[in-house]
Amino acid sequence: MKKSVYAWFRWIPRIMSILFAIFISIFALDVFAEGYGFFTTIWAFFMHLLPTFFIILVIIVSWKREWLGASFFLLLGIFYAAMAAQKQHFLAVLFISGPLLLIGILFIISQILKKKGGEKMAKKKTTKKKTTKKKGKKKKKR
Repeated sequence: MKKSVYAWFRWIPRIMSILFAIFISIFALDVFAEGYGFFTTIWAFFMHLLPTFFIILVIIVSWKREWLGASFFLLLGIFYAAMAAQKQHFLAVLFISGPLLLIGILFIISQILKKKGGEKMAKKKTTKKKTTKKKGKKKKKR
């Protein structure tokens, strides 16, 4: 297995999960258009950001433990799809649960590659250390 394959599958789910947290955060901005007072708006903004905080917590946990990230993201995707399927349009459900399921699958692939030795390959230095040995013989004292 090449080092670059493991590196790609190590970083893609992490980057996608960060982008997903940013994507979910955008939906919290609709609070400012409601016309509430200052403190009510701040409180509502905080409440709308709770899913983002939860996603960030999952990202932190899954950074070192891919299997936990895979489990959390797959369960979140399935849970959201099951809860919203009857209330929301199919595409709306797909835009939220689809990336969650994809990130979970990518974390599974990352974990599998890690167990196959990808982490060892990624940590190896690409350049070999040059060992300098004296090739000459010791000079005899006269």
